[in-house]
Amino acid sequence: MTAPAAGAAVRPRVLHFVTGGFSGATQVAVDLVRAHAASGHFQPLLVLRRKRTTSSERVAALRAEGIDVRIVPGWAHLATVWQLAALCRAWRPDVLVAHGFSEHLWGRYAGLLAGVPHLVHVEHNSRERYSAWRLRQALWLNGRTDAIVGCSEGVRRSLLGRGFPADKTQAISNGIRLEPFAVADARPWSEREPAIVMSARFARQKDHATLLRAVALLRTRGLAPPVRLAGGGKAGARRQAEQLAAQLGLQDQVQFLGHCSSVPELLMRHRICVLSTHYEGMPLALIEGMAAGCAVVGSDVVGVQDVVEPGRNGLLAAAGDPQALADALERLLTEPAEAERLAQEARGDALRLYGLPTMTARYEALLQRLLVPGGAHCGGSHVDA
Repeated sequence: MTAPAAGAAVRPRVLHFVTGGFSGATQVAVDLVRAHAASGHFQPLLVLRRKRTTSSERVAALRAEGIDVRIVPGWAHLATVWQLAALCRAWRPDVLVAHGFSEHLWGRYAGLLAGVPHLVHVEHNSRERYSAWRLRQALWLNGRTDAIVGCSEGVRRSLLGRGFPADKTQAISNGIRLEPFAVADARPWSEREPAIVMSARFARQKDHATLLRAVALLRTRGLAPPVRLAGGGKAGARRQAEQLAAQLGLQDQVQFLGHCSSVPELLMRHRICVLSTHYEGMPLALIEGMAAGCAVVGSDVVGVQDVVEPGRNGLLAAAGDPQALADALERLLTEPAEAERLAQEARGDALRLYGLPTMTARYEALLQRLLVPGGAHCGGSHVDA
């Protein structure tokens, strides 16, 4: 460990531990590490739990931009805890922030073993796979945790429903980088393609099947908008979606784009952004659609409900209901003036509420409060910036 220069302020050290699967939780952790480095308030370290899908190229890209990234084993929980605890003893963080399920269990166990002074748990989804045994572990760890953060108000409520302590549990909404969407207003609605984009990884959580069935229903109503599906994820889940598209006769209408490195540009060329999903924490993909100036449709589930107010800034469709989703899409396709109004409201909300600086300021305020003696308990709906 390098000693600080004479007269230099010693910054508190914050370790962010998260899956190496590059999910939404990983992106939030990366964004927070970048924010700590930029603000100078904390010295950050990013630790990834290795997964089969951990991309060496993406890890190398993070390191190339100057982020300190370490990787611990993921093949066994004990190996994860053991190596992360050893890393904590060597690096000596003041705060360990454990993101997501089940990483928040193994991260906090490691922090306890290493004697990390402050532990924070961040929950990134409203419907995690809590068995009775894992819930008991989480509730036990809550008594040894300084703060518990849900990435939306809906997630906070779901945690309280599981018995998490109200005095430690709060909501800090996820945020996105707004800079890539700065030119959205220069893309007039009339010049955008009246087509549908869904940007989401292929996984059990996401409901591409309902979207495809809704698109098939639209064809029976004389509507055949192009559909672009952007996102990587699990090959098996994508294969199932491709097979369903073929069965429904949609091969000429639906494009599978794979991982897209320019999602903002893709969204800003289109009018409609959809997130068909079984459950969410905070739907970053939908917020990106809002920031891009798209009219948005989301499944009526926790997380999405926190973002979309039906009829004001977008539309909701009953989860898993192709008919309801087709009705919402038909409304946007056949009432362009109404769709444009919803899109304008959505963009305004994204700029005002869901920018990355808002999210990172709230997290940094929380971390600073934890480091003040007696400031550990700070529950509530959010932390003020």
